[in-house]
Amino acid sequence: MTDPIADYLTRLRNAIKSKHKVVDIPASNIKKEITKVLYDKGFIRSYKFEDSAVQGNIKIALKYNNVTKQSAIIKLERVSKPGLRKYSPASDLPRVLNGLGIAILSTSQGVLTDKEARVNNIGGEVLCYVY
Repeated sequence: MTDPIADYLTRLRNAIKSKHKVVDIPASNIKKEITKVLYDKGFIRSYKFEDSAVQGNIKIALKYNNVTKQSAIIKLERVSKPGLRKYSPASDLPRVLNGLGIAILSTSQGVLTDKEARVNNIGGEVLCYVY
């Protein structure tokens, strides 16, 4: 697999389109950090890291609106790809939907949202947009 983060986002996107309640994703450290950010920002209901001998899994419970049955995640968009990395300095961090969405960045202080990176005044690689 050449792009595990794109695979992670695609599995989430496909589970949301099929109205699944839970999705299993092969684990890695960066995927675990992205999952924690999505949980902290209220885009997913819960998550569980299942460790096995080789790789482990991430079990993510998706969040839906009770009335409209619409997912909390409207769109997941990969920004930085293996063929073309997108880096952003602290002064030029992206704003997603005028602040309603989040951009997830990989920085020297770990995986952060664009708002947290702006507060800490650090830039990094823009992994994806979520709204």
